[in-house]
Amino acid sequence: MTMLGKWRAAAPCTAKMGLREAQTILRSQAEPAGTERVLLGNAGFRILAEPLFARIDSPRETVAAMDGFAVSEKAVQAGCLTFALAGASYPGDSAPAGCDPSAAVRVTTGAPMPPGKDRVIPFELVEETPSTIRLAGPLPGARHVRLKASGFEAGQPVLPRGTLLDPAKLLVAAASDNGDVLVHRRPRVRVITNGSELVGAGLTAETGNRVPDSLSLPLLLMARQWGADAVGGMLCPDYAGAIRKAVLAALEDCDVLVIAGGASNGDCDLARPVLRALGLVPFFAGVSIKPGKPVWYGKAGGVHVLGLPGNPAAAMTIARLFLAPLLSTLSGRPFAAALDWQEKPLGAAAVAADPMRDMALFGHRGPDGTVTILPRQSASAQLPLAKAELLVLRPAGGPALPAGAPVPVLDL
Repeated sequence: MTMLGKWRAAAPCTAKMGLREAQTILRSQAEPAGTERVLLGNAGFRILAEPLFARIDSPRETVAAMDGFAVSEKAVQAGCLTFALAGASYPGDSAPAGCDPSAAVRVTTGAPMPPGKDRVIPFELVEETPSTIRLAGPLPGARHVRLKASGFEAGQPVLPRGTLLDPAKLLVAAASDNGDVLVHRRPRVRVITNGSELVGAGLTAETGNRVPDSLSLPLLLMARQWGADAVGGMLCPDYAGAIRKAVLAALEDCDVLVIAGGASNGDCDLARPVLRALGLVPFFAGVSIKPGKPVWYGKAGGVHVLGLPGNPAAAMTIARLFLAPLLSTLSGRPFAAALDWQEKPLGAAAVAADPMRDMALFGHRGPDGTVTILPRQSASAQLPLAKAELLVLRPAGGPALPAGAPVPVLDL
């Protein structure tokens, strides 16, 4: 059974709308893709779908915060300099009980403190014999003890809903004794790259006039970067029958279908007409942006379908501006999390912007914190991406700018 079926009523398809308007429409159609409970070992870089609570106290009892000897602070304050050794305490063991107040117990970091012992004297501050220790000098103010539940208490919230489980947050989840977590499901993404001239990278030199497919792998990588399960990509020639077959197969098992190429209005740009015949509900087609004007978006039976231009630089620019925030939302993060524009000073003067369209230009960072717009940019250029670190937004009709002028930038 295909995923073509019921869909939400669409807004009219508006040609050449602005970037912000198109992104607003995309945001209105995006909701998290659902939830699932997974083992903690499979939860890395997933998004929590509910708050996480501690199942235990941390520490579970009062413990030593460093290696040394556990003694009574009262005995130290009374002037006791020599302590008899009375056993040892190690992490995970039960602490020795019934120790004399004037005795010391050997401890290691994380070991339970014996009853009546509330200070740890570090090894380097004592003179040790087989049966005693003697203070070698004045003690510091710190007692080197972690009180029971001083980290967190059982039942205490430790991570809020929406947390990205990076290594640090995964540590907190494990330390609070959570073996599984409820996370947002990863949206499944498929990529279809159109072009009868395309073959896989590494297979081109032996052909006559073929061109390497430089888009499928980067788009799948970007999908994984923004929280998706990249389930596969395929090359498709510029024939309506082949495109229809590829689309029908893709719609069976994906949440987002990205179609690169065939987005404009040329004789071989067949992707959108094929999708319309299969029930695509269009939301926009054409955005007033350079590069990437032919971008389009719609839904087919609940599957998000994003059409990208075939020129590599334009496709990657549009994917960063539309695919990244779409996947961010579907995977449980805010839409705006993928569009964190920051103002940075220009490292060199910039010419006036296009009078009719917003421009998203590749740039790189200078060592002094400035940004420089890369020269000789075009929608089909590929080599400039080797130096590109960010996008620089130049609003339509913007004037020429001197070095040092602030511009909005977005990390690639």
